[in-house]
Amino acid sequence: MKIAIITETFLPSTDGVVTRLKACIRYFLREGHDVRVIAPDLGVYEFEGAKIDGLPASTLPFYRSKKFALPNRNVKDLLLNYDPDVVHVVNPAILGASGVYYAEKLGYPMIASYHTNVAKYLDYYKLSPFKWLIWWYFRKLHNKAELNLCTSNTVKEELEERGIERVHVWKRGVDTELFHPNKYNQEMRDKLTNNQPEKRLLLYVGRLAAEKEIEKIRSVLERSDDFVLAIVGDGPHRKTLEGHFNGTNTVFTGLLHGEELAAAYASSDVFVFPSTTETLGLVISEAMASGLPLVAAESGPTCEQIQDNHNGLLYDSGKAGDFTETVLKFEDETLRKRLAKAAHEEISNLGWDSQSSQVLAYYKEIAKTQKRKVM
Repeated sequence: MKIAIITETFLPSTDGVVTRLKACIRYFLREGHDVRVIAPDLGVYEFEGAKIDGLPASTLPFYRSKKFALPNRNVKDLLLNYDPDVVHVVNPAILGASGVYYAEKLGYPMIASYHTNVAKYLDYYKLSPFKWLIWWYFRKLHNKAELNLCTSNTVKEELEERGIERVHVWKRGVDTELFHPNKYNQEMRDKLTNNQPEKRLLLYVGRLAAEKEIEKIRSVLERSDDFVLAIVGDGPHRKTLEGHFNGTNTVFTGLLHGEELAAAYASSDVFVFPSTTETLGLVISEAMASGLPLVAAESGPTCEQIQDNHNGLLYDSGKAGDFTETVLKFEDETLRKRLAKAAHEEISNLGWDSQSSQVLAYYKEIAKTQKRKVM
């Protein structure tokens, strides 16, 4: 079958959405299907046999660290020329709005997927009064799709409460061959600890943005000299964070990919994830596959992955100082090893094929029951 994927973000970006899409595309191609990606033009035009149609991209005034493609009429011609059996619009908002509009107008069967809690992000940018508008807009877009996917049961419940229809949970996945405890690397550990490998190494991986609440981690470093911190990633908040952590045992690595990223995970001791805005948090799965216990906020999506005192520790984001006290429990090496072992064992057989097979089955179902309505 011919699958068109229209996405707000793709290569060379490296976020969780891109990682999931790459895994899916590999699976679709391996199963003999044809894939076309429509995405912002960031200089990458092919991925392992799938053509990428890039559309003009630029930075937005409120988010200058990343380029986005605006709504574009060329989406219509791209769809007509490719003539897909199904259209998957990923995180429809800007370019994706054109995807939704033209897929509906041209009568193509359509699936949409929701990955980012944009409404929650507004709290961190003093834009909370506009939440109702965001939800109205997303509801309007998603309800044009024959089926909507999201990445956790908690998010599914919220979307349904907000009036978004036909919502299904898209299984999680992770590359368990790449992310594994055997990727430990002493040279990487020396780098991440600033040559203090005997210290307990806390690791954060992800986009550096205000809503990630990374600042909380400093309190641990101030309370105990036993801990050092490595922050892997980049984003609009990086300079602010570098100032905030100035004078502490913190290393900023910038973006890491592939084997380097796997080594960073496996060479650390504890993964810290302060954010309360995630719809899933792929990095949680990557950390678990790498044999790291976790500290994360007690929220719906994280509770679906982390069992308190089994494969990680959960903290109460509404209780002052609870994050710090929770991380400090890992001064107990016996606790750390027990939780690390459970984290790896729980996810070691996950892989990506199951979630890719799931969405392919949805494509086939939608393509069969909602054949193109010729306009």
